[in-house]
Amino acid sequence: MTLDERHRRILFAVVTEYIASGQAVSSRRIAKRYAIKLSPATVRSVLVELEDSELLRQPHTSAGRVPTDAGFRCFVDAMASGGDISNAHRTALIQRLQDLEPGADAVRETGQLLSRLTGTATIIARPPVAEAILDQLRFMRLSSGRTLAVLVARSGGVENRVVVTELDVDGHILERVNNYLADLVGGRTLRSVRDVLAVRIATERGQYQVLREQAQRMVQATVEGHVERARVVIEGQGTLFDRPEFGDAEKIRGYLNAFEEKQKLLELLEQTLLADGVQVFIGSETALDGVGDISVISSPYRRDGTSVGSFGIVGPTRMDYRKYIPLVGFAADVLSDILDGRLPGASKGS
Repeated sequence: MTLDERHRRILFAVVTEYIASGQAVSSRRIAKRYAIKLSPATVRSVLVELEDSELLRQPHTSAGRVPTDAGFRCFVDAMASGGDISNAHRTALIQRLQDLEPGADAVRETGQLLSRLTGTATIIARPPVAEAILDQLRFMRLSSGRTLAVLVARSGGVENRVVVTELDVDGHILERVNNYLADLVGGRTLRSVRDVLAVRIATERGQYQVLREQAQRMVQATVEGHVERARVVIEGQGTLFDRPEFGDAEKIRGYLNAFEEKQKLLELLEQTLLADGVQVFIGSETALDGVGDISVISSPYRRDGTSVGSFGIVGPTRMDYRKYIPLVGFAADVLSDILDGRLPGASKGS
């Protein structure tokens, strides 16, 4: 159904009222509150047509209407960029992230803050640390032929990886390798460190050549080690379940089951990673089993202009999309600034 101005205004009034109240919306309430110069009877007729078009539904015969997933989708698509972030949200994000201690997990802090600001849960897709920009890489001897590689990402993630080599490398040599790598690792991925070492071995000579070759072997063994997929982290489930919609234990159980579907959550966030800007998944679009009343608003975050991870807020379809879409987008921009070493919000001229 192609909506004319009358149908669009009434649909959007129902969505707006339902988001605000959580109650089925009557024709009389629409006529009174939204300055629609139509009689309640005419509004009722339009509501019936919107219901026939599966944009609204009537929970009970005597009740008003509520939006369907398609009705919410129509509303969200018409918002274009969504709107402006509130000054309070802007200030909260910038102040919190610029006050982080060195080495703090900026990605996780962003997720926790979004959960508090929106009353939703937050899902975060982290790239494997081996594919992230590193701050540190250190090796520690475990036993003969076994070494522990500790990878610390600039975003705050840490991975411990056991590296198996044919040669037994003693602690003294590993300490020299660590000292050599200290000035090389920062700002590079693990594979980039390996490639830089290969170039230096091929083009440079001198007293450090043996050390370079030893470092190259250790880094190569780390690259070839256990292959880790991106990880999903969930924050703020308790905050979400404090919402009035979760008075029903069955609904909480459905969400808990959805949060266990890490692979499907990861697929949603990987779709976001490949997209440009904020993405919104409503109801069945999430493909999460056992829970229909669910939406995800997500965005990628970047490092040096390249998307390296993504996060999103998760809650009932009755979200305040006008507020939360720009909030999630701004949070991604501020986080990207932090990861790039810029003042938070600089990319958006805050």
